[in-house]
Amino acid sequence: MERTDLDIEFDDAVERINSFKEPFPADLLLRLYAYYKKATNNYERPNSSKPIINAFKTNALFQVKNVTPDEAKRIYIDLVNNYFLYGK
Repeated sequence: MERTDLDIEFDDAVERINSFKEPFPADLLLRLYAYYKKATNNYERPNSSKPIINAFKTNALFQVKNVTPDEAKRIYIDLVNNYFLYGK
């Protein structure tokens, strides 16, 4: 399967997040988590040892249920770009 420009840009955004050493705000992490899972068609249940974390992750996934994988990639990229540009 050929990688599209969107796929390349998405992978670059994921790499930016994974290589950044400073902590991120919890709300940003939840949104990134949900859009990443949707973008990658990963439907595994959250598996934190803390039930409250699983509840927050499940809620975040529920909020993106009507988003297509390509839309999720675009939103993920935008979230990353906005965070590094504006810090939010």
